[in-house]
Amino acid sequence: MSGAEGGTTPTTGAVAKPSNWNLPNALTTLRIASVPFYGWALLADGGDSVLWRTVAWAIFVAAMVTDKVDGDIARKRNLITNFGKIADPIADKAITGMAFIGLAIIMDTWWMWTIAIVVLVREWAVTLLRLSVLKSVVIAAAQSGKWKTMAQALALGFLTLPLLEVDGWLDRPGEVTYAGALAMLVVAFALTLWSGYEFFRDVWKQRHVIRAKAPAAGAR
Repeated sequence: MSGAEGGTTPTTGAVAKPSNWNLPNALTTLRIASVPFYGWALLADGGDSVLWRTVAWAIFVAAMVTDKVDGDIARKRNLITNFGKIADPIADKAITGMAFIGLAIIMDTWWMWTIAIVVLVREWAVTLLRLSVLKSVVIAAAQSGKWKTMAQALALGFLTLPLLEVDGWLDRPGEVTYAGALAMLVVAFALTLWSGYEFFRDVWKQRHVIRAKAPAAGAR
């Protein structure tokens, strides 16, 4: 097995570090690179273009799929790298952040801007905290966080579609789907707040435990 696949060297038996040049990292980089194209397609013609909104939806779906695929490949083939640990959450927050901002621009309502700003502050605060001060603190992914991610993907994906821009026989189905997507957005917003609360609560508990153990360790 090669070093890029996380194998062992024949002479020392030590586990070789996987190279940053691997498929999961390439998919992650591709997701980051797709963000401006998604944003442009979403906002083309003021967000009223059926064609470009559909293209934006395709880009968004591809980003969500590759997010799942690159994680599975990295774990299965032992291709987890420091670059991937940093770039993967950035890619996720970049595409969803662009979706929240783009949809807020298109809808131009106070409540959508409120949701977008609150969600972005929560998401980036958690991400930056994980990448910086929590190097010695391990916070397992909560189930609410997984539900939040799924709810956001569904809501943003459907809202990216030109549901209110279509005419003819698609007019009524589009309106019904749009209403359902807004309901899912409310669910995603609630889960975002709750999972954020759970995360910061667990961080506080972990840091409290570490500080409590530090004096005991120093007294030995």
